[in-house]
Amino acid sequence: MLFELSKFWRRFPSRSRHLPRKWQRHVSLSILVTLFLVGMILPSTAQRVGVKSQTSDLNNTENLAQQGRILYETEKFGDAVKILKQAARNYAAEGDKLRQAMALRNLSLAEQELGLWKESQAAIAQSLSLLENLEKSPERSLLQAQTLDVQGRWQLKQGQTEAAVQTWQQAANIYTKIGEPTQFIRNRINSAQALQILGLFPQSEKMLSDIQQKLATQAESPLKATALRSLGDVLQAIGDLDQSKQILQQSLKIALSLQANQQIAEALISLAHTTRLQGDTQATFSFYQQALNISVPTSTRVQLLLNQFSLLVETKQWHTAAELSSQIQSKINQLPPSRMTVYAQVNFAQNLARLKQNSTLDSPSWLDIAQILVKAIEQGQSLEDKRAESYAMGTLGWLYEQTEQLANAEDFTQKALLIANNIQASDMSYQWQWQLGRLLKSQGNIKEAITLYNAAYNTLQSLRSDLMAVNSDVQFSFREKVEPVYRELVDLLLQTNKDSSASISDDLDSNQDYLQKARYVIESLQLAELDNFFRSACLQPKQTIDLVIEKQDPQATFIYPIILPDRIEVILKLPSQEKLLHYETIVAKAQLEDTVKELRKYLLDVTATIKVQEKSQKIYDWLIRPIEPELTSSDIKTLVFVLDGVLGSIPMAVLYDQQQQKYLVEKYAIASAPGLQLINPKPLQNIKLSVLTGGIGEKRQIENREFPTLQNVERELAEITSEVSPSRQLFNQAFTKTNLQKQLRSKSFSVVHIATHGEFSSNPEETFILMWDQLLKAKDFDQLVKLNDQTSPIELLVLSACQTARGDKRAALGLAGIAVRAGARSTLATLWSVDDKSVTQAMSQFYQQLKTGMTKSEALQSAQLFLIKQDKRPYFWSPYILLGNWL
Repeated sequence: MLFELSKFWRRFPSRSRHLPRKWQRHVSLSILVTLFLVGMILPSTAQRVGVKSQTSDLNNTENLAQQGRILYETEKFGDAVKILKQAARNYAAEGDKLRQAMALRNLSLAEQELGLWKESQAAIAQSLSLLENLEKSPERSLLQAQTLDVQGRWQLKQGQTEAAVQTWQQAANIYTKIGEPTQFIRNRINSAQALQILGLFPQSEKMLSDIQQKLATQAESPLKATALRSLGDVLQAIGDLDQSKQILQQSLKIALSLQANQQIAEALISLAHTTRLQGDTQATFSFYQQALNISVPTSTRVQLLLNQFSLLVETKQWHTAAELSSQIQSKINQLPPSRMTVYAQVNFAQNLARLKQNSTLDSPSWLDIAQILVKAIEQGQSLEDKRAESYAMGTLGWLYEQTEQLANAEDFTQKALLIANNIQASDMSYQWQWQLGRLLKSQGNIKEAITLYNAAYNTLQSLRSDLMAVNSDVQFSFREKVEPVYRELVDLLLQTNKDSSASISDDLDSNQDYLQKARYVIESLQLAELDNFFRSACLQPKQTIDLVIEKQDPQATFIYPIILPDRIEVILKLPSQEKLLHYETIVAKAQLEDTVKELRKYLLDVTATIKVQEKSQKIYDWLIRPIEPELTSSDIKTLVFVLDGVLGSIPMAVLYDQQQQKYLVEKYAIASAPGLQLINPKPLQNIKLSVLTGGIGEKRQIENREFPTLQNVERELAEITSEVSPSRQLFNQAFTKTNLQKQLRSKSFSVVHIATHGEFSSNPEETFILMWDQLLKAKDFDQLVKLNDQTSPIELLVLSACQTARGDKRAALGLAGIAVRAGARSTLATLWSVDDKSVTQAMSQFYQQLKTGMTKSEALQSAQLFLIKQDKRPYFWSPYILLGNWL
């Protein structure tokens, strides 16, 4: 059913050209905004500087400053800017430089919210300049530190993360000197988040640990409850959900003891968000309901109701959601105009649309939903809040897209994009660029669609290190709001490449350009997935792909299987050819995933060899059969796969050629890479092998999980020690994180071989290896390897006895995450645990061949061929996968 709102459109005339399908909660602002920078600074004991004014003038100016604070806190940023500018001018006229600096500091905050970055920078610079020229006093020092906090926030929002950390450190030094522990803690929480964004995880972890210790010494108070909640929210944003929940429960306990209703409600909301991210729906509903039973302001109640409503829609409780919607509408109508009110209306409209699309309920109508968004647009305009206006307008464009009213959808999306670009709101710009690309694609305008998709892709690339700072929810909605931009662009590029009648855009002047672009985009998606896994852009590409390929191995080829909804696309790079080759196989994504799932199941069954061959033959025919002639004619010896999606959960070595009755590993050496830009291949030939081995053979119980005995670990480690010298060993009780760190820091090892239980998962909290006394999580892995102060990186990390999580289609992401986080050039791991003498035999053969000068991929191939001769059952010989440097 279409809807028409022509009487409203006259207010929004068309302008020059230029949302996500599932929606996250956008009621609250980014963490760094809501936690520490909302409160305005009004030093009541500040010293007067310069000419004294009349008491009435002073009172009037202070009233202006107080009014500006209220307007800021109620998110009426446009009005706040006007009032604070006047307050700053009045203080200047009165000669009160301290209060003038305070007003300018607060003005900068309000201007940042409106995207007025140049004006905000000027205000903060003027504030700091005034403070620099004042006589030293406790009030001046406090305001100077608070002003530096705002400058750090500006720098972080502009992508200047390192500068932000340095600025916040200056502020922290001042807080320490003047004895302001609460301000110091808030400052350190901001800095810890910035360090996470920079990928400096050990430093961030230490800072957060120090904060917890300082908070533990403070008396219980509403401020302590708030600080703990802030810490819990940051831990939530960086993906440490278990720790987040623990800290938030401490905050709730204090708030309950003080009977502080607002702090109780805020802690419950944060707890609900954390448990929702953990997938604990029952606990999430419980926290929402507890918060709703408390007397809180209408704005907080609206946030709670909206979060509850979106969860009801997400869990398909359609009728309960519909019943709640009328209550939400009534409460939203009671809210005064503010950014929060605009965001609440947009959030409500988004979830109403989802409810309507996925249920059989007749109400609300599309017109009703559109009118909510029109009201949100009007409020954004009256508030002069361009960010809120763009958000509401772009969402209205999305609503038109859902009802296939494409002209209106395009019109409003263009306006939203223009506003977002003008205020440099890149986190919104990419969404409207993507939305426009979808609209143009649906109208058959492929040339311009590619241009818009490419713009969205470039914007996302520029946002890599800033996603968490801009909007933490982006991290948690990666599958709905980020990944599709990459995949849909690749789909368009490859479709255009095979369609000779398609127009070629100005910046892509040949079909080969489309293939090269598709290849780089899929590489970028691999990086983005790992960024999302670790909640930070800590991975930096090392060199261009072709340098890796052409200069290092003339007998290696690189294969990119790309999974699209209706087909598999394969891009092939041969070392002897400048051009890329491209093939497609028509097979639905669901069929591919089902085949991989069944193959994975049979691989774990020792008796299912025939079934393994049957399923793996299909994948061989889809991926390898079309490129066989090129591989043969180019005398290829090594295949390096950049695997996509579920393909990473199975070993490519087991793909079966029914015609020749050979597995792929019987014809080629095989390696994988999470992205060729992440590796820098160098041969082992000139490196003396030295190995540090570690593992656990005994039965263990850690964190309420039981790990059975691994009977062959001791034999495996002893065999490696006999094959490679020099070597050191840490076994059972000696295999602790502390001991491993000591060994790595005391000596440079070319190989680290670990034989212990481990699991790889798409959830970093569920990706670990077993130490004697703890589970070492993925996020902590770099503390072992990257802190060893070696002049050269570890060449090879071996993780035997590990496995990928069952039922997790993206579990291989955890293996790739550990591989790149460890910083080793190569990682050899098992996709399932095999406690058998075959592991010892495989590892012995592998190290023997490495010593002869074979590449790592060739040594692994040789070891697997040895095992096949002993026992052809794939369960025993095929779980091994080599990631990274294959040389």
